[in-house]
Amino acid sequence: MFIKTRRDTLIILLLAFILIVCGRLITYVAFASSDDINDGIPISGVIIKGNDVVPVDTIRYNVMQAGFRDGSVIYGDILKTSKREVSLQDAIQTAQEFATRSTVPGTSVQPITAADVQVDKNTGVVTVTVIEDFSSVEIKNKTSEASG
Repeated sequence: MFIKTRRDTLIILLLAFILIVCGRLITYVAFASSDDINDGIPISGVIIKGNDVVPVDTIRYNVMQAGFRDGSVIYGDILKTSKREVSLQDAIQTAQEFATRSTVPGTSVQPITAADVQVDKNTGVVTVTVIEDFSSVEIKNKTSEASG
């Protein structure tokens, strides 16, 4: 029923357990005590809210053109992309402008009248809230009549 072990085997197992626990504890304390973030916060995704007609992919693509795409990193108030460094506030304003330029696929209709871009500096999630208003959209008929 009981496993017979020698006393020196138990001491060795106990010391191994203590060393493992101490190593984990030291690793945790070293990570928790460091306040320096050298790697920055990577952009982890773009969430779109408030759209009905304009597809999410179209808005997401336009917001990503402002620099909020995979591979971009937030260092404090600076957004670093693969091509340039820009202040986070400028990138947010550019993303808002690009989001309002999103069109209904196959047309030149731009129903988004306003966009609000929020960036969570802790998780790297970009949230875009858009307002679509078709009452302010100018639709022009560009077809020509065939003369016969």
